[in-house]
Amino acid sequence: MDMLPKTDHVTAPSDSDVLHWLTNETRDERFIDNIFAELCFRLQRAGVPVKRASLHILIHHPQWLGARIMWVDGMREAEIARVDYDVRERSEYIGSPANEIHDGAAEVRENLERDPSLGRTHAVFDDMRAKGLTDYVAWPLYHTLGKRHIVTFATDRTGGFDEAHIAGLLKLLPVLALVSEIRVKNRLARTLLETYVGSHAGELILAGATRRGSGTTVRAAIMICDLRDFTRISDNWPRDDVIDLLNGYFDAMSEPIVRHGGEILKFMGDGLLAIFPLSQPTACANLLHAVAEARQAMAALNERNSDTARAPLNYGIGVHVGDVMYGNIGSRTRLDFTVIGPAVNMASRLEALTKQLGRTVLLSRAFAEIVESEFELERVGEYPVRGFSDPIELFAYHG
Repeated sequence: MDMLPKTDHVTAPSDSDVLHWLTNETRDERFIDNIFAELCFRLQRAGVPVKRASLHILIHHPQWLGARIMWVDGMREAEIARVDYDVRERSEYIGSPANEIHDGAAEVRENLERDPSLGRTHAVFDDMRAKGLTDYVAWPLYHTLGKRHIVTFATDRTGGFDEAHIAGLLKLLPVLALVSEIRVKNRLARTLLETYVGSHAGELILAGATRRGSGTTVRAAIMICDLRDFTRISDNWPRDDVIDLLNGYFDAMSEPIVRHGGEILKFMGDGLLAIFPLSQPTACANLLHAVAEARQAMAALNERNSDTARAPLNYGIGVHVGDVMYGNIGSRTRLDFTVIGPAVNMASRLEALTKQLGRTVLLSRAFAEIVESEFELERVGEYPVRGFSDPIELFAYHG
């Protein structure tokens, strides 16, 4: 009997293969957007005709409510868009699939091939029809304690998804929920640390620098800023006005600092402490650029405040450079990641002197020597500084 020639046979992946990959082979991938894009590629190879997919995650960042991860056929990577807190008041949300899911719907399915007048009326469906999509489905994605996020899939296949496609997608949801929750929690932890201790300190804490007393010596330019007459303001203004005023002041000061590479370590009532590590060669110049921009922002803020009959805000900034101890300080159960040392004390004393000497920004001689060839500084003179035995030569910077 003649034998048939032996041939290699390649089996196409199935939705079970996709589930196995999602369960067992994503542990080394840090970012959920990368996992989501790869999931869509693998679904296509398994015969599920996904043309468009999105993942909507609630993050509760201080500036934005969440994020939308969008993948469309032909994209190598998914796109991430931030979602503002006021999104639920906008037309693109009201009546949308996301609105239905957040209101408790277990599924939103829309046949995009039928007469639009017979289905849901929303701009997102009109946009999908215009792009040739034929079917759309959205489901809640449940995280711990009933937190609901959203995942959606759409296809351009004639007749839309069939029952097997829908069953395969539904089978993935519990595992996708687990995989996404881990990444979202990691991102949330990072976001919280960035929000409350700053990006660099946050990275160190995530890397394990959590033991009391752990730290390092860093040479840095130190900037301390404080608002003038805040006690009077807080005693006489309504609470909400005081909070709004402080937020505007901190925005004006903080955004230039971060933009120029500084790290804000602490908000202290109406003051802030920031450092510019000298590991960056232009750190001292960067600090003065940040101060100049902050002064412009404060001038603009005061102009806006005058329109609402608020008094102008005055402030003082002290700047020094030196070695600081950078690390964990506090009680056994409550730590603060900050900087301490004589250099920090000097910056604080200079800030206090700004009011006495009628200057907005005072620089120490040690700092001025580093930047005097690039910036126009005014020598103020030598003054005694509390806690230091010798008078300190001071310079003013007018930005």
